[in-house]
Amino acid sequence: MKKILFISSVLFLFSACSGSDKVEIGNKTTMLVNPVYDGGTVVKGELITAKFVVENTGKYPLVIAEVKGSCTCTVAEKPEDPILPGKSGIIKAVVDTDRTATGMISKSVRIVANTEPSVTEVAIKATVKSIK
Repeated sequence: MKKILFISSVLFLFSACSGSDKVEIGNKTTMLVNPVYDGGTVVKGELITAKFVVENTGKYPLVIAEVKGSCTCTVAEKPEDPILPGKSGIIKAVVDTDRTATGMISKSVRIVANTEPSVTEVAIKATVKSIK
């Protein structure tokens, strides 16, 4: 019984905190991000650097927990600080075309955040040509 009372008290304290610039456990928000980055045509071996602008369109700070490329050729970086409502941040992803096939490619980046749904995927598309 004491454990239940203690846990209830702790949960109440977390939910009692308010303020738009504080991160609160359990608050979901919304974000807007362009789902596709067009890398154009590149020569095999070039790096494609994609920047995805993420806008917090909700009422609570947007916390991006993880960004992950679909393969070892794609490395992504996320903003470390929460993105406040009405503000934007950048997710940067780099595709090493030396590690991809030639032709049309599509590499995805998985974004995990305090949104509903919690996982959003964006894509980097390009045409990789070999040097002859």
